[in-house]
Amino acid sequence: MEAEIAQLVTTGATTVVGLMATEAWTQARSRLAAIFGRGRNAEEVSAELEEIRIEVVRADGDAELVGDQAAALRVRLRRLLREDPRAAAELEAVLREFAPRQQPGTTAYYQTINNGTFNEPVVQAGRVTYNYQSPPPGKD
Repeated sequence: MEAEIAQLVTTGATTVVGLMATEAWTQARSRLAAIFGRGRNAEEVSAELEEIRIEVVRADGDAELVGDQAAALRVRLRRLLREDPRAAAELEAVLREFAPRQQPGTTAYYQTINNGTFNEPVVQAGRVTYNYQSPPPGKD
């Protein structure tokens, strides 16, 4: 049971930080604030989460800074789930709704090639889905 909670805490923090950098955040924010708040003022908790979101966006892909925010959320989630184990079901529901869809045990990789410029070979193995878009006229 403890391993399941640890996995939920890790997955939850990573997913929440990931959501913060997407448009889906506006849909998930109030539900996550209710989970994180648990008896506290929802607007106050929402503001705290918004401060974390601002840091995530400012990090601009800096893995260390984003990792710091995920670590802070892991601490909060671990404390929350110890104090109120029922919150786990609510968190799992939000994660199922907003987490990226993947097959269990798989990892998704995305490669983007812009302007048709290839400086190195691009190799991808496994299940490959191509979404080719022609460059705009005059850009080839």
